Amino acid sequence: MRTFRTVLEQRIWERRLTLEEFAEYAEQFAREHGEPGTIGVRHLQRLVAGRRRPGEPLGRVQPVTARLLERIFGVSVEELLRDPSEAAGEVVAKPPARAELDLAVVLDWLDDRVGWAAGISRSKVRLHLAKLGEGALLDHRARRARVGRKQLTSALAGYYGTSAGPHGLYAARCGGSEVVTSILTRRSWLDLGLPLTPEHDRLTLVDGAPLPRTALGDVEAMAAVTQLAESAALGVRVANLPLYRLLSIDLGTAIDGTVGMAPFAEYALTADLLEREAIDALGTGTWRSGLPLRDKYLPDLRAVLDLPGRVCAGGVLALCAIARPRDQFRDAPDFALLVQERSGHVLNATARLAVIPKGFHQPLADSRADARVGATLLRELEEELFGRGDLDTTAHSGRAALPMAPGRLSEPMRWLSEEPGRLRTECTGFGLNLVSGNYEFAGLIVIEDDEFWRRYGGQVEANWEAAGLQLYSSLDGGLVSELAARESWSNEGLFALLQGLRRLRDLGGERVKLPVVEHLGP
Repeated sequence: MRTFRTVLEQRIWERRLTLEEFAEYAEQFAREHGEPGTIGVRHLQRLVAGRRRPGEPLGRVQPVTARLLERIFGVSVEELLRDPSEAAGEVVAKPPARAELDLAVVLDWLDDRVGWAAGISRSKVRLHLAKLGEGALLDHRARRARVGRKQLTSALAGYYGTSAGPHGLYAARCGGSEVVTSILTRRSWLDLGLPLTPEHDRLTLVDGAPLPRTALGDVEAMAAVTQLAESAALGVRVANLPLYRLLSIDLGTAIDGTVGMAPFAEYALTADLLEREAIDALGTGTWRSGLPLRDKYLPDLRAVLDLPGRVCAGGVLALCAIARPRDQFRDAPDFALLVQERSGHVLNATARLAVIPKGFHQPLADSRADARVGATLLRELEEELFGRGDLDTTAHSGRAALPMAPGRLSEPMRWLSEEPGRLRTECTGFGLNLVSGNYEFAGLIVIEDDEFWRRYGGQVEANWEAAGLQLYSSLDGGLVSELAARESWSNEGLFALLQGLRRLRDLGGERVKLPVVEHLGP
């Protein structure tokens, strides 16, 4: 239990600042807002101690100090120097939330990697967070939203060149539109149509694969601090859980390859910073003046293709097509194609269109068995569309030994698994995303029995990762063509959409009248 001697002490604690950190922040605030006053640490110690009794004059608080405190907190200095119990009773400190504990682990990781003393990264994130007002966040978002997918892809193509041997950027024509993505792929990685069954889904975990450890300099360290501060301000969930990192890949009649393990922080505070750096450089017109993080972590296509030499994390995402019967709204049976707009609380593809489900490839309970691509795809289907909140490891601790056991499945997933043929899951393509070097397994999920829609269509609902869910009909080729041409797609989402449309069209049937998707590259 914690009590506060003054409202001022409480307000400083709520900002998660020490007195020394707040004094530094107050000095920066005064300089940026043209205020003449500063607050020394010893004077601040006396103020938060509350040596006055209720009703006594303010005493030795100087006018410039009082004005500065009032500007920072937006209330009178009289209110700040009151005992909180006078108005609202005793304030009790709450136990730290899961998000705070997760962030603490990430901050400890950053201290260790940079070589800072324990707690330095926490102080720097707090100071940055204190300066990061709502207006600044809105400005950042608005500037980044102006950078479109085409602009980013074109800039990356110029940085890396368009091909490396058999590899090239994925490009396609859908209806009357031509699109180019930032996905580096090759012909043998496309149109796979591999069922995600044990016979064809054979990605395996390598024990003890060495993890590349690149020293973090000042530029990388401050980029990581900024990322953490913005994530905290926006409510983005950050948990230092293990991710699979790709070591090798061999695609033919099966998905063969190897993965190792890496902590989430190793990716989120290194390679994942490249996307924000690129978008900010394009938004501010500073692309040509240098990209220090990209130059260090992913300088050329050779580095992109050097999977064991870097932390190549990635994900699994799939176009989901659910059979629907003819009803009063539709003249013929079709497939509902699901598309999401990613919410502002996710790390990747914020506010972009993407297929759903989409998730990081990472273990849930059994790190060896979960290395298969299909394990992640089914988990994400359960979590993102069928409401299994306990599978969200960023919010819940994994306590179940068999979280995907039949007895724990949602009712929709249990129905799909009861009979063969109700659910088709396939890998349709693979590539490496030049935005941050991620690997992307594109897939297709087809629910072929329209009894599912009758029973469970009303229960299909996107989780917190999506700001909205949109449905398109597999019979409406014109709208689907317009969808594929929209600028708001994430590159990996568009890749999975186009590969999924090609495969769904090949499967044919009366439910499908989709536009032709023609490969233009590589």
